Amino acid sequence: MSFERYRELGVFLRSRRARIRPEDVGFVPGPRRRVSGLRREEVAQLAGASVDYYNELERGAGSQPSEQMLVALARALRLSRDERDYLFRLADRPVPAESGPAAHVHPGMLDLLSRLPSTPAQVITDLHVTLVQNPLAVALLGDQSGLRGERASFIRRWFTEEDARRMYPEADHAAQSRSLTADLRAAAAARGDHDREAATIIEELLDASAEFATLWTQHDVAFRRDDRKRLIHPVLGTIEVNCLNLFSEDGRQRLLWFTPALGTDSADALDMLSVIGAQDLVGGPA
Repeated sequence: MSFERYRELGVFLRSRRARIRPEDVGFVPGPRRRVSGLRREEVAQLAGASVDYYNELERGAGSQPSEQMLVALARALRLSRDERDYLFRLADRPVPAESGPAAHVHPGMLDLLSRLPSTPAQVITDLHVTLVQNPLAVALLGDQSGLRGERASFIRRWFTEEDARRMYPEADHAAQSRSLTADLRAAAAARGDHDREAATIIEELLDASAEFATLWTQHDVAFRRDDRKRLIHPVLGTIEVNCLNLFSEDGRQRLLWFTPALGTDSADALDMLSVIGAQDLVGGPA
């Protein structure tokens, strides 16, 4: 990166930081706040970066930020798609494809996610790639932010990795397989015949999983709009929850949030998540 690019990157980050009110992203404004927007340390916290590193970026110094850091900054600063692309170009990084874990998350989805601090919630794609999770979702389902490539899609993992099913009781596996297959058919149809991402997943699963191949021939089609499911937590045991979905306008992203199922003691279990914290549950359900 040239010095001019570094300088422009810092100017752009400062301008985006200044326009966000603390309450828009879950921070309490406080009486002694001297800036109208976010503080540098607050952006660093939202992006999972050190304060020193973020300060260097705004000063136009330091090293070239990685693609993962740029994705985190774009989400922390609630950038639009055009702003996200501009940020990547300033950093001399290729603009991410509109799929996979680096996909742009709609600012409206992020805003709703930030307003659910007491409810496990996350944003996923229509192919069940997790884009962002709140802390309670990490505590319930495990941190899925590091999954890349073929393993990013939970549908892929469900049919090809035994560990992906460990958070569901075995008695529920068949129903989950049917539901995921029907949802994938609906998502692939909505994307159209020329979408390679969905087509690749289908082709690979037809080759790798006899169970998926059998279910695919049944031609069931249904988006997963809401589910009542049982999840096995390593500390809290079996938790029965309602999983609710809010779809983006184009159907490519979904906000999922989990509420206790009526008639169960799951409310107490979900309340304990903030105490227990995140567990090593990577590979759990999306």
